Amino acid sequence: MSPSRHPVLSVVYSSTAASPFTDAELAALLTVSRHNNARAGLTGMLITRQDRFLQVLEGPEPQVEALMTKISGDSGHHDVRILLKETIEQRQFPEWTMSFKQLSNADEETVPGYRTAFDDLADENDDVNGTTAAVRELIRWFQARPTPTM
Repeated sequence: MSPSRHPVLSVVYSSTAASPFTDAELAALLTVSRHNNARAGLTGMLITRQDRFLQVLEGPEPQVEALMTKISGDSGHHDVRILLKETIEQRQFPEWTMSFKQLSNADEETVPGYRTAFDDLADENDDVNGTTAAVRELIRWFQARPTPTM
């Protein structure tokens, strides 16, 4: 995937898996997602904590919107929440069709924004806007890492 020189739509969303994923199921999901994203011209990253997902999708607006509609209607997810939706001049993850990192509770002290973002998401009464700064900090941390593999 090469960096886009045109504005792209970036959507950050969270969701909760309807049932826990095994490592094998998660690996299979990533394989399919990477293939489909490459075909659709999408890039992004995925972070998981237990059964909660935090994902960045970026690319041409019609493709991002179509995928978000599909994700929102997928019975494998519930509590799909758009945390950030904006047009950006250049992709944040230009080389990653779907980079991935599974974080644990032990990471909460060392990864900026991690504890705040996921703890805020677990609070159903929380204002999504209050999570934006933590989400942006978490994305910046993720961008500085080599492409995780799984």
